[in-house]
Amino acid sequence: MIVLVLSAILALVIGGCACIWWAERGGPRWVRVVALVTVTIGEVLHEANRGKRKSGWGGSGDSGGSDD
Repeated sequence: MIVLVLSAILALVIGGCACIWWAERGGPRWVRVVALVTVTIGEVLHEANRGKRKSGWGGSGDSGGSDD
């Protein structure tokens, strides 16, 4: 069951990337809409992930190793 869910997610991601590529080359309107939705979801997930990071993890000299 989990393989089916992950396969569906992978298919959506690949389809979204294909729509972004096609929209950049002047695809039909529905492709541009799907590309916009894909980019928006990616930005939302990126911002959500950014908020979960520790403040020292993003390049403050912390090795990011163990929590000694």
